[in-house]
Amino acid sequence: MIEPHAPAPPGAPPSWTGPARLPVRPGTGRFLVLVCVFVCAACGLVYELELVAFASYLMGDSVTQASVVLSVMVFAMGIGSLAAKRLRWHAAAGFGAVETALALIGGCSAMTLYAVFAWTGGWGGLWADGPRCLLVAFSLAIGLLIGAEVPLLMELIQRIRRQDAGGAVADLFAADYVGALVGGLAFPFLLLPFLGQLTGALLTGTVNVVAGGALVLGLFRRDLTHRARWILLLLGVVVLGVLASAAALTDDFERAARRAVYGTDVRVAVRTGVQEVVLSGGTDGKPLELFLDGRLRVGGRDERRYHAALVDPAMSGPHARVLILGGGDGLAAREVLRHRGVRRVDVVELDPALIRLARHDPGLSAANGHAYADPRVHPVAADALGRLRGAPPASYDVVIADLPDPGITASTKLYSQEFYGLARRVLAPGGRLVVHAGPVATRCHAFWTVAATLRAAGFATTPYRVLSHDSGFPAGADRFADASRAPHDWGFLLAAPGPSAPPLRPGSPGGWTPTPAELAADRSAAERTRITGLPASTLVHPRY
Repeated sequence: MIEPHAPAPPGAPPSWTGPARLPVRPGTGRFLVLVCVFVCAACGLVYELELVAFASYLMGDSVTQASVVLSVMVFAMGIGSLAAKRLRWHAAAGFGAVETALALIGGCSAMTLYAVFAWTGGWGGLWADGPRCLLVAFSLAIGLLIGAEVPLLMELIQRIRRQDAGGAVADLFAADYVGALVGGLAFPFLLLPFLGQLTGALLTGTVNVVAGGALVLGLFRRDLTHRARWILLLLGVVVLGVLASAAALTDDFERAARRAVYGTDVRVAVRTGVQEVVLSGGTDGKPLELFLDGRLRVGGRDERRYHAALVDPAMSGPHARVLILGGGDGLAAREVLRHRGVRRVDVVELDPALIRLARHDPGLSAANGHAYADPRVHPVAADALGRLRGAPPASYDVVIADLPDPGITASTKLYSQEFYGLARRVLAPGGRLVVHAGPVATRCHAFWTVAATLRAAGFATTPYRVLSHDSGFPAGADRFADASRAPHDWGFLLAAPGPSAPPLRPGSPGGWTPTPAELAADRSAAERTRITGLPASTLVHPRY
């Protein structure tokens, strides 16, 4: 239903009292406004997803980070919608200012967060709360500006042709939701794989400011004063210049930030379809360090101690057929091959790029003893859970779970009762499972939750922990080789199906070879932290 224009409220500017003076027909003008709604909605959702992705990558625990970012942003959108009521008499100028600010803040948010991550020692240290506050501040600012868009666009579209409120809202939200769909799909399938987070956010900001500026300065320019037009034009050009300059410097910025995070010896830095893989050192006598999604996974002289402690106790029984879940770097396979009688080793690694790197990189292949050149080793690029589901029963004598820490949200399914039930099914009689369950001293609740989950899946367990002599190799969820934050032990659980816990024996010569007294002390140290009565972790109710 078309309604006549309502009278202007007291104090409203003269331009508010009548239809907008458009350079095109009203139907074309409405279409252009809806196109702008579509574009702005797509950009807004990209900003949201970019903050969630960055927070999950930099801080871990993707469920918590997504909840914080999205809840703060939705709250701020409501506040922004209320605040936009004060701008409705100057809807065109207000919308132009909102889009300019949104493009600048949203476009530069990824680079700013990464700079703080790289040059303040990460999310820990003396400024532990500062970066988290910055993340919330970005979520709040972007939410406020996104929330202000729709009321202003509603005012603009009503000034083109007065329409009943329900019909106008339906048109605007239809364009808004379709735009959000496009933005949500473009982020993981186009922006991230082809441009990366930094350039993707900068390009989104550029599209945002161009779309908003074109609508205001093109379609509604007659509603603006001469001064307002020039101010908006100047601000838009400045923002475009900032975004373009940042995009031109992205490669140099990433290299500098990478050196700040990983050191000066970075040789390989690739974003695979699964994770970011960074290799530092490993040649010319420099120590090898492997980072996966910012977490130090291999480094320091304790690397051999860790992998030997993981592998050797499980190999003290039958071990002709071995399954390694994770361990695409080949280091666990190296330890397995030290034992006589091994006929086949299957390595299941989610990231095929890591397997290729372990095969061909001179530093990493030397560290793993060229394990993938051994004909007994068969790497498979697959999901560990899916691989267990498809494996025949009783097909392995030993299963080694060399997986990311259970505190990482993406890994919780690999520490679930269902996962361990499948592992039990593929073990032959007398077989053993060994699990790295994170540090005992600093995360004992997670460690004993893994133990409770193994028991619920029908395993009897023997806990043990091994001290780290070189604190540069954290085996937990920490993201930096920071000695002040690195856990100083690794916790393991040796498990066997049935009621009897498997005995703990030292490994092969050259591997993990503690004395009987040291072995008893390692087990006793883990037992002293025992927490009883913990529930098992399942796929539908993760407990970590």
